[in-house]
Amino acid sequence: MTYTPFDAQIDQFFNDALRTVSSGSRTWKPATNVYEDEHGFHVEVALPGLDSKSIEIVAEDGVLTLKGERKNGAEGQDRTWLLREMGWGSFSRSFSLPTYVEQSQAKAAYKDGILSVTLPKREEAKPRRIDVAVQ
Repeated sequence: MTYTPFDAQIDQFFNDALRTVSSGSRTWKPATNVYEDEHGFHVEVALPGLDSKSIEIVAEDGVLTLKGERKNGAEGQDRTWLLREMGWGSFSRSFSLPTYVEQSQAKAAYKDGILSVTLPKREEAKPRRIDVAVQ
């Protein structure tokens, strides 16, 4: 079964509908890109407006977990919302890591609202060029 952009839109519709009905703390899911290249495993997360001190990153037992919270800047203000798409509240995203990444060498940077986490590949997992000997 393939997962299409339409499926993602339907999921988002139901998640938003359930979120407005439910009471309690609000959660959101920031947009994320995950990719791999010859050097490692990379995660980029859109977190505009977040203070870097409110972001927690843990790589443990083959799982990368990102957590944080964006405060609702409009609390206590009398407003009539016409459109409100910017997520607020707490978030948590977890990703299974490939076995060939070096968790202890993970690095994170936060610039222009984008959190970038890089986990390098172990040396034995990196591609190697093999020279052909001419005889």
